[in-house]
Amino acid sequence: MMKRRQLMRYAGASLLAAVGTTWASGFQSYRSQTGGSLSMQWLGHTCFLFAGNNQRILVNPFRTLGCTAKYRSPKLPSDVVLISSQLFDEGSVEGLPGNPKIIYEPGAYEYNGIKYQGIRTNHDRLGGRQFGTNTAWRWTQAGINILHLGGAAAPIELEQKILMGRPDVLLIPVGGGAKAYTPQEAKQAIQTLNPKLVIPTHYRTQAADTDSCDIVSLDEFLQLMDGMTVLRANSDTFTLSSADLPANGTAIKVFSYKF
Repeated sequence: MMKRRQLMRYAGASLLAAVGTTWASGFQSYRSQTGGSLSMQWLGHTCFLFAGNNQRILVNPFRTLGCTAKYRSPKLPSDVVLISSQLFDEGSVEGLPGNPKIIYEPGAYEYNGIKYQGIRTNHDRLGGRQFGTNTAWRWTQAGINILHLGGAAAPIELEQKILMGRPDVLLIPVGGGAKAYTPQEAKQAIQTLNPKLVIPTHYRTQAADTDSCDIVSLDEFLQLMDGMTVLRANSDTFTLSSADLPANGTAIKVFSYKF
């Protein structure tokens, strides 16, 4: 359980519209005071480890079953763990090493000098009636504005867009299924947010148990985004500084996973 006394809670999800402008300006002010480089390691599915500014942030550790069956355990040492939902593929916190701070509810937080905004979205196309809600996470680390959409499945509403702003790096599900964007829905969300760099997540790989995985491959998304620059890494880790971000337009970054 999250140790709430060690976190500063700024606002509840019901105040999204009211705090949107203030939060966006706060991020810009904080961003100007940070720099260096950001290391991003893809651990499979929507799970990433971000390291920079002496902080390790783990997002969406999962259990290895279904679409994630053949990935290695993503439970690496971290300082903060951000959870998008408490489903098995986005919110498995049992056995995490050390004593990280675990944050899983929408709202605004600060811990060790980094501000986090959790933005409530629907986890399905039925107003959350099937899989409940999803939390998209926004924060700035090493001078880079990051938005991880988790398992978003519904179109981005105006209040959500205000809090999301324009991300430098957008991590977005693209494989479809019942609880995440299809390639077409992901394309629409990208057009709404206009990020500098897109990192696709939540797509079918050889990790999948074919009997229980309902998501499609990355190729379907990339074909739909034909004409956009695709940058391919030959490993599961990529280091980025703010100077490396595209000056114009949007690029797509694809990681490799060594099975």
